[in-house]
Amino acid sequence: MKKNFLIMIMICLALAMPAFAAKNPPQKAEHIEYMNLDWWGKYKDQNLTDNLKKLYENNYDLKNAALKVKENEQAVKMQFANELPSLSLSGQLYRDMRSSMQQFGSMQIPSYSQYNYYLPITAGYEVDIWGANRLKTKSVKQQLEIVKQAERATYIALTSDFASDYFNLIRADEFLKIQNELIKTQEDIVAKVKDKYEIGLCSVNDLLTEERLLTTLKEERNKHIKTRDILINSLRVYLSEASGDIARGCYNSVVVPEGIPTEYSTEIIENRPDYLQEEANIKRIGFDVRVAKREFLPKFVIYGQIGLNAYHLDTLFNTASQMFSAGVLPSIDLFSGGRKIALLKLKKFEYEEALNSYQKSILTGIKEMNSGLAEYKDAAENYKESANRLQLQNQTYSLMQDQFEIGAASDLDVLYAKEAYLMVKKDEVSNKINSVISTIGLYKAAGGADLNKINENI
Repeated sequence: MKKNFLIMIMICLALAMPAFAAKNPPQKAEHIEYMNLDWWGKYKDQNLTDNLKKLYENNYDLKNAALKVKENEQAVKMQFANELPSLSLSGQLYRDMRSSMQQFGSMQIPSYSQYNYYLPITAGYEVDIWGANRLKTKSVKQQLEIVKQAERATYIALTSDFASDYFNLIRADEFLKIQNELIKTQEDIVAKVKDKYEIGLCSVNDLLTEERLLTTLKEERNKHIKTRDILINSLRVYLSEASGDIARGCYNSVVVPEGIPTEYSTEIIENRPDYLQEEANIKRIGFDVRVAKREFLPKFVIYGQIGLNAYHLDTLFNTASQMFSAGVLPSIDLFSGGRKIALLKLKKFEYEEALNSYQKSILTGIKEMNSGLAEYKDAAENYKESANRLQLQNQTYSLMQDQFEIGAASDLDVLYAKEAYLMVKKDEVSNKINSVISTIGLYKAAGGADLNKINENI
């Protein structure tokens, strides 16, 4: 008896062992290919590439997106398990305590109490004649595909937003550099105008005007400092860092990708995650509609039990204690209060809604691509014009320096020319960064596609 008792204890411990299994390591992002580092390499900025790799390693949104995929993979496995037979062991040990109220005709059973040892192995299998369980598994697989596309969308959005903030930070750095130079130039202008005022060569209004301009330039510098600090803090969040500076290149090393077409094939929409999500959602609900139709059909379950049943532990493994039963259990709902009809109509309405969302995703994709192309073309033209204007202003500044050398202009004229050049320089910097960011917006609108290959399928 003790031996049998020890065997039962060992079985219970063996069944409990999974509870003591080692914990899984923390989830990490797993799809480096979604980063599309080849595309980001076209900006020729190693700091940008290194930061994107760090984002891939550390960003919590990417980790959560990977976890959601893992969760839905397990949901697929759970649903697939419904297609397979089930086998369970549910042992019982209880003590019957019956009163003498039990009676069979004139014979009355006296009060008694006894132990009952019950160890059945139960098997069951729902015969999937109508394919309902298979359709449910296909539906869950489509849900998994939706989550996978959501993960890819997270990669595209995060990398695009990070890159936009990164180049905005470079612009803020350059603006701050130019602003400091403007302030230094304006301080020199104020000093020289003050000298002129003291000897009576200009009015007090002229001096006050220059001093007001100096305060305005200092206010603008404070705004640039604020913008820079906000962008640094934002980029730290992307990289999951609490402190530290953001490694970045200088403005002069910024490269605008070339070879981006101004027309595109509508097939590029099919690469967008939202389009693929809506496509998978239509398939998923289509499977659900078919499942709802099959709910009206009967179900057939094959079941069986084999095991041991005894009143004494020492006779538990005897031949007389063996038990076996098997059978087929057909079932059909004769009345469910209209629940199945309502479920079928519900799924049909969801299917029509999914079709509308699918059509809307196509229009949204086309709109965003058109808007992205319009912004890109506008930014490219503005950058081209501002670069030409900067070149002309640079020539004016150079001519003024030459005139100063030969005594045809004053040093104050040179300072004004330099100030005008720096103002135009700010416009050129802004338009160049806008042009870079417009390519990032177009990349995002194209669903993370390489813009240089956008028309290969035309």
